[in-house]
Amino acid sequence: MNLYGLFKFLVGFILAILLLAGASAAAVLYFAAKLTRMPEKPIFKNEKPVVQKVSTSPQATNSTNQLDPGSYRAIVIEPIGLILRDTPSRNSNRIGGISYQEEVIVLEESSDKRWQKVRVDDGSDRIGWVSGGNTERLD
Repeated sequence: MNLYGLFKFLVGFILAILLLAGASAAAVLYFAAKLTRMPEKPIFKNEKPVVQKVSTSPQATNSTNQLDPGSYRAIVIEPIGLILRDTPSRNSNRIGGISYQEEVIVLEESSDKRWQKVRVDDGSDRIGWVSGGNTERLD
């Protein structure tokens, strides 16, 4: 075997290893991207549809258009929704929940910005505290 033949073998072997490594890296990146995407929310047969209440009373339209000073409309951006609590603490009582992309009115924030006092904007006037940073301002 001459020197040129050995050189061709080594170059071919190195190129094959690089090709396999590149293809493996591309496959890992592809599957990692597929696995990090959030799945769609499943819909079950026994799930009740969400019904929007429509009110035509002047008092209801007036209260929805005007907000207290310092409060603002927001939407829930946490994909799994939020837990509504009676005080700004993880150990407090759960009084309900708020769905993903549901509109709320942020009434105030705690001094450390870790909690927000919200009113659910669905006509039920549920008021409670949620973990901060999980809503996005709409104004």
